[in-house]
Amino acid sequence: MSDYSALRAAFFSSLAAERRYSAYTLRNYEAAISRFEGFVGRHLGEAPSLGALETLETRDFRAFLADRRRDGVSVPTVRLDLSAIKTFFRYLNRRVGLPLEPLAALRTPKPPKRLPRPVSHTDALTLTRIETLAREGVPIWIGARDAALFTLLYGAGLRIGEALALDAGAAEGAVLRVLGKGGKHRDLPLLAPVREALSSYETALAADPQARLFRGRLDPAPLFVGARGGRLSAAVAQRSMRRLRPLLGLPESATPHALRHAFATHLLSAGADLRVIQDLLGHASLASTQRYTEVDAGRLLAVHAEAHPRARRRG
Repeated sequence: MSDYSALRAAFFSSLAAERRYSAYTLRNYEAAISRFEGFVGRHLGEAPSLGALETLETRDFRAFLADRRRDGVSVPTVRLDLSAIKTFFRYLNRRVGLPLEPLAALRTPKPPKRLPRPVSHTDALTLTRIETLAREGVPIWIGARDAALFTLLYGAGLRIGEALALDAGAAEGAVLRVLGKGGKHRDLPLLAPVREALSSYETALAADPQARLFRGRLDPAPLFVGARGGRLSAAVAQRSMRRLRPLLGLPESATPHALRHAFATHLLSAGADLRVIQDLLGHASLASTQRYTEVDAGRLLAVHAEAHPRARRRG
């Protein structure tokens, strides 16, 4: 196969079928490759083809990155574009021998260093109490649902997408099997408070005829049901947390994902092994988990500065 269009289509098919990239990642890669093709067309004055790609030098790839930065995009977005291009070129190298040296010589822009922003232990517990999430005009089962979701995120360290992808009955035992990134499964222990919150949600949902109808219409039935029927979406869960923040006096950093960060940080503070936390979070690389050591060190320094007598200013 030597036709560029056919190779391009085969590349995206392989990402979906063989490497099991998510639909979200595939859309991002598709957009990145399309932007690069548009740049190549303007830069070389010809439509993208295998012949055109073979003529590219390192300076041409640098020009593309500079063009993206001039458009005002962030460094993480530029890195995503470059990752998509490198993946595409490696595929073309395997299939038709496209040279990789010009692209390999390109230095990847360093991302800004961002540490996770976990919520405090107190704030996390606030978000797991059904009575604090009850709002006037909101059905009881929705408050129970939100409390169960937030308890699951904090108590098991799930990503929001992993939690919302669960089907009814998935969390009935002491161990929860989760489908994570890359199509990999991991088994997580469900603590008693998590099971209790989920049980309270199921009881409240079963007591509401409309909620029962919503779940009964779906196959497979989701664990977390939306207020209008269907599977609860991440956008709705995030919006619910935004509405709760001012009511509960929570900081803007309180988000569903911050509960996952809190899970990891609080385990680390309690002395949990970093490798164990890596397995629980489903991180492919230990480096991703090690970020939490910096968060914990920062917290300890802040406590030290506040509490140590020699750190206090003299009056």
